[in-house]
Amino acid sequence: MFGDLMGMMGKLKETQQKIEETKVRLDSVLLDEQSSDGLLKVTITANRKIKSIAIDESLLEDKEQLEDYLILVINKAIEKATTVNDAELAAVAQQGMPNIPGMDKLL
Repeated sequence: MFGDLMGMMGKLKETQQKIEETKVRLDSVLLDEQSSDGLLKVTITANRKIKSIAIDESLLEDKEQLEDYLILVINKAIEKATTVNDAELAAVAQQGMPNIPGMDKLL
């Protein structure tokens, strides 16, 4: 019984390490998002850190329009990054979960 418990604890520790490694790797996964007309482009990491913003000159003339574009495109980029981040971390966590009876019904 204690051997099983120790094995599970070791597996959990290994999974935690893999999750941390995945988080580091996700810093290098770049996702691009842009406005429907292509006037504003945002590059973000899968860990939701903005890497670059490219703004077309025509948007610089209208502050409110630029603000609206920024809000829309950045929010879309964050949603995309969150989806990738959650999927990657969930996959790593699920791979490393020890086989505990009944746990599959909770996930």
